[in-house]
Amino acid sequence: MNFGTKLIHNGNEMDPQTGALSIPIYQVSTYHHGDMEKPQEYDYSRSGNPTRKALEDTIAKLENGSRGFAFASGMAATSSVLSIFSAGEHLIVCEDVYGGTYRIATGYFSRFGLEVDFVDAGDLEAVRGKIKPNTRALFLETPSNPLLKITDLKGAIRLAKEHGLLTIVDNTFMSPYLQRPLDLGADVVIHSATKFIGGHSDVIGGLAVVRGEELARRIYAVQNGFGAVLGPQDSWLLLRGLKTLKVRMDYQQQGAQKLAAWLESCPKVREVFYPGLEGHRGREVHFSQADGPGCVLSFATDSVETARSFMKKIKLAAVAVSLGGVETIVSYPAQMSHAAMPKAERERLGISDSLLRVSVGLEDVDDLIDDFQQALK
Repeated sequence: MNFGTKLIHNGNEMDPQTGALSIPIYQVSTYHHGDMEKPQEYDYSRSGNPTRKALEDTIAKLENGSRGFAFASGMAATSSVLSIFSAGEHLIVCEDVYGGTYRIATGYFSRFGLEVDFVDAGDLEAVRGKIKPNTRALFLETPSNPLLKITDLKGAIRLAKEHGLLTIVDNTFMSPYLQRPLDLGADVVIHSATKFIGGHSDVIGGLAVVRGEELARRIYAVQNGFGAVLGPQDSWLLLRGLKTLKVRMDYQQQGAQKLAAWLESCPKVREVFYPGLEGHRGREVHFSQADGPGCVLSFATDSVETARSFMKKIKLAAVAVSLGGVETIVSYPAQMSHAAMPKAERERLGISDSLLRVSVGLEDVDDLIDDFQQALK
C-alpha cells in the first residue's frame, strides 16, 4: 500500500461499532468494570483512551513501528522519551537541535544527573569521539532546526549499534510521509504533531513511535506515570490532520522549492538553507534517506536591520512560533525557537540575528514571492 493510501486506510479510519467514517471522540475519564474476573483494555483515560489509541496505532503504522504514544505536546513527547534514562548515564545530542530540546537537556535533566554532550552530528567521527562507557543514546534531528543541516542517519545508526546505543530521531520537519527513520534502524522517532501532522495550527500534541516491545514498555511506564497524555479532542484533530498530510506537503514542497530558488537570486539575501537546492550541504545524503526536501527553509539577510524590517512589512505570512500550518509562517530563531540557547552558542552554530526561518503554507507561491519581494525592499 502506498503512503497516500495508508493515510486513509490504516485500520483506524472507521468506528467498528457503528461504521462511522471517523473514530468517535471518547470524552471520558473512567470506564465501567463489568466483570472483575476478566481484564479489560480501558480503566482510566490517563492509562488509555480509545480515541488516543486510534491515533497511536495510526502513527505506529505510518512510521512502521511496533507501538505509538501520544503526548500533550512535542516537548512532552521528547521529555518523556528522555525520562527512560537514569542519573549517571550520558547522551549525545546534535548541536543545533531544537531550542526546547536544548533547554530541557541542559536546564532540567542535568539537575537529575543525566549527562549530555552536544556535537556536530554531520561529522560521524566527532560523534564517535564523544562516546563514553556510560553513553546510552544518540539524539538526532535531520534536517536540523533551523539551519537544515543533514545527518547521515544510516551511518549514525550503524555507529550507535556498534556501541550498543539507542538512536532517537526528531522527525518533525519531515513527517512519516517524507522520512521514516525506523526503517533505517532507529529505535525511537519523535514528532511535534503540532506541526505538519496536525497541519492547521489549531492543536498542540506530540508523538513517539518505537520498535521493540521492551522499549515500548519503558516509554509507556513514563507516559502512564507522568500522565502528560494527549486528550481525546486533540487526538481526533490529529487523526483528521493526518488524512491530508500527503496532499498538503506535496503542494507546500513545490512552493518551498520555488521560493528558495527565488531567495537565492535576491540581493538582500546572503544565504539560503534548503535541502532542495543544488548547493545545499548534505543534499545527496538527505535524498538517500528522505523522499523530498520538505517545506521548511531558512535564509540569512544581509543585515539584522533587513531581517527586522522584513518581519514588519510581510503581509501574507504570519510572524510566529511554530511551523507546518496551512499558512506560511516566518519565525525569528534568535528570539523564538532558539531563544533558550545562549547567544554565543547560537552565533557559533550560525543562528545569527539576521536568520529567518520560513514554513511554506498553501498560498499560491507567486503571491508569496511578490510579498517577500516587497518586504525585502
